[in-house]
Amino acid sequence: MTDIEIAQKNVMEPVEKIAEKIGIGRESLELYGNYKAKISFEKLNALQKKSLDSSSRGKLILVTAMTPTAAGEGKSTVTIALGDGLRKIGKKSVIALREPSLGPCFGIKGGACGGGYAQVVPMEDINLHFTGDIHAITAANNLMAALIDNHIQQGNSLNIDPRTISWKRCVDLNDRSLRNVIVGLGGKIDGVPRESQFQISVASEIMAIVCLSKTISELKERISKITIGADYSKNPVTFGSLGCTGAVAALLKDAIRPNLVQTLEKNPAFIHGGPFANIAHGCNSINATLCALALGDYVVTEAGFAADLGAEKFFDIKCRMNGISPNAAVIVATVRALKMHGGVAKADLGAENIPAVEIGFANLKTHIENMKKFGVPVAVAINKFITDTDSEIELVKKLCSENGCNAVVCEGWEKGGDGAADLAHKVVELCDSPCEFKNIYPLDISLKEKIEILAKEIYRASSVEFEGKALKKLKQFEEQGFGSLPICMAKTQNSISHDKSLQGAPKDYVFPIRDVQLYSGAGFVVAFAGDIVDMPGLPKTPAALNIDVDNNGIISGLF
Repeated sequence: MTDIEIAQKNVMEPVEKIAEKIGIGRESLELYGNYKAKISFEKLNALQKKSLDSSSRGKLILVTAMTPTAAGEGKSTVTIALGDGLRKIGKKSVIALREPSLGPCFGIKGGACGGGYAQVVPMEDINLHFTGDIHAITAANNLMAALIDNHIQQGNSLNIDPRTISWKRCVDLNDRSLRNVIVGLGGKIDGVPRESQFQISVASEIMAIVCLSKTISELKERISKITIGADYSKNPVTFGSLGCTGAVAALLKDAIRPNLVQTLEKNPAFIHGGPFANIAHGCNSINATLCALALGDYVVTEAGFAADLGAEKFFDIKCRMNGISPNAAVIVATVRALKMHGGVAKADLGAENIPAVEIGFANLKTHIENMKKFGVPVAVAINKFITDTDSEIELVKKLCSENGCNAVVCEGWEKGGDGAADLAHKVVELCDSPCEFKNIYPLDISLKEKIEILAKEIYRASSVEFEGKALKKLKQFEEQGFGSLPICMAKTQNSISHDKSLQGAPKDYVFPIRDVQLYSGAGFVVAFAGDIVDMPGLPKTPAALNIDVDNNGIISGLF
């Protein structure tokens, strides 16, 4: 059966019963049908207070991955299986995941609900509209854009230079035609013409702010601090100057609260927030994580794409901002991906190829080394495919062991929690071992130096080449008082480097920074490397070609 067929045959429990398993009563839920619910503000506040006390919160486990390939690695599948597996061995676990974006669902990557017998459900709802969080973020973002343009149209009392406006409109779809647009065309009543851009909603600063804010007050404070452009005297202008922060926050009052759903095995999962890790900070909301930490002894979460992106941002942005730290990390790897990084074509992955596995291991080795730089105990989860041979799996285990890391086979896709029991035991062992978590760079150095540390320490570049406009902006950000912010790198997810064609473990190359952008509300600086863009396009054969719905409302083709 396909993933969606497995999910549709599953009989879900009412979400109230799922909540009972972690001590949440009906009075603390706002139901979205029978199987989805948001946590009330009162309960959220209580859980935040508990989780921020390090003595009363659970162990935090980050699931990350080696560099993705066209073969698929199954990071979400392993995350969900591990959460179920911990329950299988008698541990009180809670899962915290991101919400899927419509862009990849209809594009190339598909959904983000796991696969096989390790899924969160209702799968179709979660992948498509869910509880409306991303739609609310889109509306809030675009309300800001409309208010900015209206201010200029109605007299521009703040003297905003239209040429400097950095705030983009957004839509939660892949649409390359919207990357560069001209707004305000027509007559005088149609606005002031200017060049502008769209980005995908999950790359919006509003998405980052929702994911990093614990309260409505913090949300409003962050929105007011967003830099939207400069005046004619070159002074920065923040959105708060327009006096409309409350209106934007009103659209987000529900979006800030975590969503509770279940796995196929009827275990609790918080799914909330969906920033991409290649162009945003790639982590689920801090509120979802804090709720899980307050309610579970073990919390399994994930960060987008490979460890060079999602994991680094999880550590250097999310953990640092919120005073939390991981107890263990799991790197998901597959024999198939190792062979692709070893030069094998996708069509040939079914055949045993020991030399290719050994060559491709260089990619996984880099990610293992990187996790150790953060001081986090780490294990490798070998997400097993039916074509994997015993010899290939044993080689991966051997190579991991030689690099000071245990590898455990995970069969969650086929067996659910039972297939991840061995991994669960290993993770419990890791969580009981010493952890000396540290960030890869301090905040009291220059923005340029932070970028250089990431490029050299994490991406293995020999040097960084900054375009002139990037250097000029970095200097400007520091002069404006933003020099202590962390870096959110925007780069390809398909390579440790900036170049998607460089497979394996590239090193000793020049890492190019073509532009930077200030996210003063979210609290970080985005650095754009190579040709990465924040509005993806659709592939030649988009996933939308396979998705359909019948007269009974039954959806097919989602994966």
